[in-house]
Amino acid sequence: MDLNTITEVARPQSRAQLPVWTAGDAWLAGGTWLFSEPQVHLRRLIDLTDLKWPALSIGDTALTIAATCTVAQLDALACPPEWLAAPLIDRCCRAFLASFKIWKTATVGGNLCMSLPAGPMISLTAALDGVCTIWKRDGGEQRIKIADFVTGDQRNVLAAGELLRQIDIPLAALKRRSAFRQISLTPLGRSAALLIGSISSEGIMALTVTASTARPVQISFAGIPRAEDLREALLHRIPDGLYHNDVHGKPTWRKHMTLRLAEEIRCELQGPARS
Repeated sequence: MDLNTITEVARPQSRAQLPVWTAGDAWLAGGTWLFSEPQVHLRRLIDLTDLKWPALSIGDTALTIAATCTVAQLDALACPPEWLAAPLIDRCCRAFLASFKIWKTATVGGNLCMSLPAGPMISLTAALDGVCTIWKRDGGEQRIKIADFVTGDQRNVLAAGELLRQIDIPLAALKRRSAFRQISLTPLGRSAALLIGSISSEGIMALTVTASTARPVQISFAGIPRAEDLREALLHRIPDGLYHNDVHGKPTWRKHMTLRLAEEIRCELQGPARS
């Protein structure tokens, strides 16, 4: 869709060249949502392409994902065999249920910043203990866990003019054994519940609930809990008002499926590791 109110497109090549943020500005990365509907309040786009951030880089302690990394680039990452949680990348990328055109354009950062409950990059990065770096308008930086970055349906901690720079995934999280469950009302529908569980080398079980709730919910246990303890923890941590309500699923059904999928994850992680 043409954005016929835009009068300027800025193309900074470094952080120092980022223009002063004003009302009517918008960041442009993939633009798959930005160009999908009228944006009559916008006057200027700030194109992040020329910043040329490396899409993916593997360091000594973390995998760094640039906010401008596309879904296709993330899915194509060649993961070391010791990354037992690597299949989560494929599963979450395919939870988009999007065409190859969207895969090549939509960005990881854009999915996080849209902050939709069903955003699969939120599910992936939150479950893997991702920490995002935010560029502040005063030149500083803020680091915050992805699970805390998203605060509700299409809500997050970003203030006007702040920019999501990258997401760091600890390598230790990528080495955890994991289990994935996702359900939709229809075979090709938006996720109504997407849960990811994992077991650390110390035996700590972590469960991340997304899509069924307005924001990510994470629960950890010293070991694999009993079925009743897991259920009680979910009932305590997720009040009924936190379950999302839209055409893709009613809160009561989402709650039921969250409890059911969580128990499936518990049973899978309790079993022997797959070779």
